[in-house]
Amino acid sequence: MIDRQKPKPEGIKKGVFILPNLVTSASLFGGFYSIIACLDGAFDRAAIAILVSAVLDGLDGRIARLTGSTSKFGVEYDSLADLIAFGLAPGILIFTWALRPFGRYGWLAAFLYVVCGALRLARFNVQITTIESKSFNGLPIPAAASLVASTVIIFFYFGYGEITKHVTVLILVYLLAFLMVSNTKYYSFKELNLTKKMPFMLLVGLILLLIAIAAEPQIVLFVLTFGYVLSGPVTTIFFRKRQHKVIKSKVLHLHTPLEKKRQGD
Repeated sequence: MIDRQKPKPEGIKKGVFILPNLVTSASLFGGFYSIIACLDGAFDRAAIAILVSAVLDGLDGRIARLTGSTSKFGVEYDSLADLIAFGLAPGILIFTWALRPFGRYGWLAAFLYVVCGALRLARFNVQITTIESKSFNGLPIPAAASLVASTVIIFFYFGYGEITKHVTVLILVYLLAFLMVSNTKYYSFKELNLTKKMPFMLLVGLILLLIAIAAEPQIVLFVLTFGYVLSGPVTTIFFRKRQHKVIKSKVLHLHTPLEKKRQGD
């Protein structure tokens, strides 16, 4: 009789890494606070909390890699925290702030954003070992949430008409939902290693960016998040046109010798 031993599931009996999971918990707290702020009608604070969560989410993975404390538990916990901070919290924010007048259609649009965010996270977890690290397959959910939050902040900064707000957010929700579940490529910034030597002008550029954020945080953050969301479709269109030109040139190159041969005959 063959003794087939079942593989032992990975547990946490040996403990968990504190630092990266603590940062993930802080990101989760930001998402929870955002929901509470929405219930209180403090939409500007809710948006800021989501942006803080996005910053923390960008740090926990890097901290884990730098300290050699990556783990399956950390990956799963980070994914659950992302669903709350960048899926549920922005969904509640866009409904309570802008989509409530649409009634059932409003909360269904908000739910579409949440479910597409959940699908995006699930797909990322499945493809994490197969997709190249330099790009994301579909818009990352923290980027989608950051654009939602920065849109709220920019509306508070400039003032807004109610109709403009409702229509803009409704269009934005469907756009972000589609981009999250699409196959559009987005740069992951994982190749940007700030612990190694980089070009001097990169340091100058980052300093100028910090100065710009300090001077006009509402405008700069909106431009950055909107620019990143737009970069995916723009890059995809550019590379498709470039690929089409390359294929066309190869086809012409193959046909040219045949035509010359026919003319010679």
